[in-house]
Amino acid sequence: MTAELCDLTAHDLSAKLAAGDVRAIDVLESTLRRIDQVDERLHTFLTRTEGQARTQAGLVDERVARREEVGPVAGIPLALKDVFCTKGIRTTAGSKILEPYVPPYDCTPWERLQAGGAVLVGKTNCDEFAMGSSNENSAFGPVRNPWNLETVPGGSSGGSAAAVASGQAVWALGTDTGGSVRQPASLCGVVGFKPTYGRISRYGLIAFASSLDHVGTFTRDVRDAATILSAIAGHDPRDATSLPEPAPHYGAGLDAGVQGLRVGVMEDWLGTEGVQPAVRDSVRAAVDRLVGLGATAETASLPHADYALSAYYLIAPAECSSNLARYDGVRYGYRAPGGGDVMEMNMRTRGAGFGDEVKRRIMLGTYSLSAGYYDAYYGQAQKVRTLVIRDYEEAFRRFDVLVSPTSPTTAFRLGEKTEDPLAMYLSDIFTIPSDLTGTPAVSIPCGLSPDGLPIGFQIMGRLMDEATVLRVAFALEQDLRFAARPPLLEALSA
Repeated sequence: MTAELCDLTAHDLSAKLAAGDVRAIDVLESTLRRIDQVDERLHTFLTRTEGQARTQAGLVDERVARREEVGPVAGIPLALKDVFCTKGIRTTAGSKILEPYVPPYDCTPWERLQAGGAVLVGKTNCDEFAMGSSNENSAFGPVRNPWNLETVPGGSSGGSAAAVASGQAVWALGTDTGGSVRQPASLCGVVGFKPTYGRISRYGLIAFASSLDHVGTFTRDVRDAATILSAIAGHDPRDATSLPEPAPHYGAGLDAGVQGLRVGVMEDWLGTEGVQPAVRDSVRAAVDRLVGLGATAETASLPHADYALSAYYLIAPAECSSNLARYDGVRYGYRAPGGGDVMEMNMRTRGAGFGDEVKRRIMLGTYSLSAGYYDAYYGQAQKVRTLVIRDYEEAFRRFDVLVSPTSPTTAFRLGEKTEDPLAMYLSDIFTIPSDLTGTPAVSIPCGLSPDGLPIGFQIMGRLMDEATVLRVAFALEQDLRFAARPPLLEALSA
């Protein structure tokens, strides 16, 4: 298939734009055509912003025509998961309860990208309030995976992952609370990066679990991940959890190689029941490649990681039950019709406005925080979280990075796990520990399964050491040269 502009990387497009070889409006129109071609089948977007995007692209072209210097995000089509507040643009969080909500302000990540000349093509579909691993929990219907339309794209940021994989956006933002950037990146064959907690401001992000929510990125390659991270990272006084340190330029040193770096291989995770043989084989082959590039690899262990999933599903629902208490039918969003007092109205609104998975987590969280159960459940879960943090600290005394599968499986079929929440939760078994600890992690594609579905390789690093994670990911990416494309795109030129 002949590559369209919308299929190029952001750094390639940025160079062409700066040289005057292409116009931002041409890149945008290529992207909009792709959306018209495939979005009806994928259901990636909840809101499209073509008019605003054309205005933004035109401004970039005017700057280039005046020979003004434009930055690396200028003119590049972007998609935002629909949990990022965007002034004047509907923001639903994939929920009926926020279906009519239009924020009066912008979130910090979009504010920074907008200032740099980024072009917003739309808001992407997602699991309701970012709660899910398959993107089947959206109140507006599921997203489909461009590699196989009968499979899920992963979740909760499945819309953003599918958008980048299918050329409907050059890059996108998502959120990662238990793996919701890295897992869909793995299932859709793109790069999904989650930095250290607090590295990217959460101001203007619709909260799920505040101590776990991370803003993350979806890109076509690692260099683009470094570029967009550099554009949006850094201290924000409006976010109390924002790291005070200025963010470095993550593109510097990206090509330094892995000679002498120590890689810890999570062999226990590779042996976990439910890990597909193709996933196990691809991850081990990727480790061999890192060794071939000059790294050393030894078995690593996180003794308490087996308990991370259980701890997460007490801590996250507890914070969810607190954060979602604000949706009461009074202040904003949906209000159920009918008479009665405020309590009845609140119950009707929440009953009709929230989906089953959100209700499940609210009830679980409320129970674990209730009198008589707080210490036994939530308190114990926080102690386990501390043990997992200590495991990571100990491991990073021996190793520069830890590696594992991103997901135990490739993309599973739509509906396959919807009736079994525990089976669905296990999709995030390898990604949750990095959210509990706040450490940076990335998923890059490392191969295809026998049935042609992408497999993700996860690289985890020390707190605030995004640079090493990206450096290892870049070296492996250059060696792997993963160039497979979704069959959906190949079919467009048939």
